[in-house]
Amino acid sequence: MLFEKKDSLEEIFKAITHELHRGALDKKHPFRFVVLATHSQSFPDTRYVVLRSVSKTLEMYIFSDFRTEKVKSIVANPNVSLLFYHPQKRVQLRVSAKAFIHQQNEIANREWSKIQGEAQKAYNSSLPPGEMIEDLNRAYSWNEDLTDPSNFAVIKVIPEKIDVLQLSGMEHIRASFKRKETIWKGSWLVP
Repeated sequence: MLFEKKDSLEEIFKAITHELHRGALDKKHPFRFVVLATHSQSFPDTRYVVLRSVSKTLEMYIFSDFRTEKVKSIVANPNVSLLFYHPQKRVQLRVSAKAFIHQQNEIANREWSKIQGEAQKAYNSSLPPGEMIEDLNRAYSWNEDLTDPSNFAVIKVIPEKIDVLQLSGMEHIRASFKRKETIWKGSWLVP
């Protein structure tokens, strides 16, 4: 368990903040891979993404190819949700947030400089992600200059609300934290 009934809202918020930072730093942490939900034209759209970093103010950063549907969805509607689950600690986090796309700017350039070698292929395919192809081999064609960051995007996610559920036998614990400017205020919720 991440927290217990005896813990205060402040202790719970500190614990979930710690886990989010660990998720970005530790490649084996369950919070490393997170479900990102966006709005598409007809249905909610979900996919797993990699949590790359978390700032002290809980801004979260995710990398993407700029040509993806998730980027198009965020540009059309920046309201997103993130869903985290830690199976060993039996805790779920739901994050309601605003997302912003950074491409070919200071933030994108800073993050691109950290991506080296073969990893750059993820953002340099000749064809855009999701394009229909008849021959699977066409999916494995990359631009000759892998150092070109023009398709690379950083999704900056700014949380507005975090809902946490600690599974605990018959007495689950649930709390909600809402951000107002730079201050987070917590409330208990019925699980």
